[in-house]
Amino acid sequence: MHYAVMNTRVGPVTVASTDRGLAAVHFGNNVPEGAVVDDSVNREIVQQLSEYFEGKRTRFELPLDVEGTPFQKSVWNQLLQIPYGETRSYGDIAKALGKPAASRAVGMANHNNPVAIVIPCHRVVGQNGSLTGYAGGLHLKEQLLSIERRSTTLFT
Repeated sequence: MHYAVMNTRVGPVTVASTDRGLAAVHFGNNVPEGAVVDDSVNREIVQQLSEYFEGKRTRFELPLDVEGTPFQKSVWNQLLQIPYGETRSYGDIAKALGKPAASRAVGMANHNNPVAIVIPCHRVVGQNGSLTGYAGGLHLKEQLLSIERRSTTLFT
């Protein structure tokens, strides 16, 4: 695993990649003890995330190397379909998967998303539009949605 820690407007963000692609994005400095931090290997990942935080990138173009169950991967693929600056409910995702009663399972898959921001789990909200659980905390979810709202109003 190759690690890099970047300073962002929401605090430190740790990225981890394999030779196949991006494997993890975590809030905070989450480099395991003894792991090597190698910014050069993760240069493109850090560049694209920096552009996102600056409001200049609305879509990531990175190879992913994520592990999950087939259901989790189907949820994560649905998350990738949510347009920048928009939100969907857990129920919307469940319906899109053809499993309308699976809102809670969608929530758990969201919670287990290994590459926050890139797979935009922050764009999933409660049925009434309220902000609900986020691994980085609701304040981070709000900040990410705010970045996207601000950026979309600049370009429309």
